[in-house]
Amino acid sequence: MNDAVASPTPSRPLRWALAVLVLVLLLGAAGWGVYRWNQLQQQQRLQAQTEAVQLQGLVDSVEALRRDQRATSQRVQDAATTNRVLRDEVLGLGQRNALLEENLAKLADSTRQQSHVLHRDEAELLLTQASQRLQGAGDVEGARRLYALAATALADLPPQQAMNLRQALIQERAAVDALGEGPRAQVLQRLAAFSQALDALPVQVQAASTDQPQPRSWWRVALAPFVEITPTRLQGPLTDAERVAGRDALLLEVTLARAAIERGDAAALQQAAEQIDRWMRRLWPDSPALRSQRAELQSLRSAPLRPDAPELGSTLQLLRTLHDGETP
Repeated sequence: MNDAVASPTPSRPLRWALAVLVLVLLLGAAGWGVYRWNQLQQQQRLQAQTEAVQLQGLVDSVEALRRDQRATSQRVQDAATTNRVLRDEVLGLGQRNALLEENLAKLADSTRQQSHVLHRDEAELLLTQASQRLQGAGDVEGARRLYALAATALADLPPQQAMNLRQALIQERAAVDALGEGPRAQVLQRLAAFSQALDALPVQVQAASTDQPQPRSWWRVALAPFVEITPTRLQGPLTDAERVAGRDALLLEVTLARAAIERGDAAALQQAAEQIDRWMRRLWPDSPALRSQRAELQSLRSAPLRPDAPELGSTLQLLRTLHDGETP
């Protein structure tokens, strides 16, 4: 009975130990819970701060994007305005280019016309000089060179203007080529040959011999013992000094004739030829050689000193006619 009654006593401290243990556990759990709750609160605050910072960053980014967008929009507007200005300037440049092309075309036409006029005037000047060379100086070779330069000048003219001129110039150049050295050069060569042939003229003419003796006149027979009669046609009336002076005068007249030929003076040539013929008849007796040289002198006297081809001057006349036709 005592053992049965005393048995519940030892279980009371155990219950207190259990209660204390439970209390300690509860206090530990509460402390742990408070600690965890504090950590959670701190984490939430940190997360909230982080989120606030991120949100502020997002707001700043959005604001920066908006600023960039506004700046981009402004640049796009400026670019559009610039494009419109550039388009207007390009249109203006196109119009100015069209005006410049039109002005350049007019200037090119004017320059081309002035170039044609210049070449035509140059050809007219060259043809005038060629005519002066032919008619004035008798320089056929110089005239040929001037005709070649005139052909080069006419080659730059339009075909519709230069066709007749080129054809006339070809005919004229052919006529000039046919002149050879020129009439004056030919007459000078003939005069030189004539002057050399004078040295070969006989001073005395021998009487023709026949088998039958010629009958003698009674007055020759009567005067034969006293005088010796010599016909004047065989020896001439000039002494040696007079013959030398006459030969010098003849050579002077030949020089004057040569000078007249060189300057194209037909009247002076005829006058010199008359004096040469007079001295020839005084210096040499009549003979076939003298008559031949006198005939050559008459031919030289009437020889033309200037070219008389009908084609000469035709190109210049046609060019002046065209120029007068175009002049208002």
